[in-house]
Amino acid sequence: MAGVTGRVALITGASQGIGRACALALAEGGASIALAARNQEKLAQVAKEIESKGVQAAVFPMDVGNEEEARAAVKSGIERFGKIDILVNNAGITKDTLLLRMKRADWDSVIQTNLSGAFYCTQAVMGAMLKQRWGRIINITSVFGQAGQAGQANYSASKAGLIGFTMAMAREVASRSITVNAVAPGYIETAMTQSLSDDLKAKVNEIIPLGRAGTDMEVAYAVRFLASEEAGYITGHVLKVNGGMLMG
Repeated sequence: MAGVTGRVALITGASQGIGRACALALAEGGASIALAARNQEKLAQVAKEIESKGVQAAVFPMDVGNEEEARAAVKSGIERFGKIDILVNNAGITKDTLLLRMKRADWDSVIQTNLSGAFYCTQAVMGAMLKQRWGRIINITSVFGQAGQAGQANYSASKAGLIGFTMAMAREVASRSITVNAVAPGYIETAMTQSLSDDLKAKVNEIIPLGRAGTDMEVAYAVRFLASEEAGYITGHVLKVNGGMLMG
């Protein structure tokens, strides 16, 4: 199986959580890793983990919501590795509150990071992918981009936007053997969910058919599959990784 051996992957939001897991999973599959996020110290720690596996890794600090920083990081990644074959648009933030109380700044910052950031990075890698006539773009969306969530109008809108972006891009670049897909996690054990009370966690687990939260690595393995040679005939797809929380 060819998998992702010899490929170069750029992951945004790679300093922790799902982004870190994606970096580790792709490295285990044989890909060199370009790590992008705001926290340089955490990125360096992830890079050490990857290098301990005998795989190349490099750190590119950036705020994905800043267009100039995003484009500069992608350019630096291509200069460092000679190419970028796989882009994982993972970076995301939340600023939750009911719409009636939501400040315009909270709306704008979530859309800027979660949706515009994916646009900046995708546009920045596209020229190189078109030239080499091969590429994999995976956007990390959410179950709440499909079903919505009270108190998360900004987040749900950004993640729903990523789904539309995924399908539009898939149609644009398919003729050059570039696939564009999305992974939609459900309730996943991360630093963000660890702060929830035990009672709330139990209630959430009750509505998940598998009866438990997912892990960041379970999301990452789905990403690795979509990034692989074996997924070459899949594009414009949203892969649900939610334990059955949302079906259909």
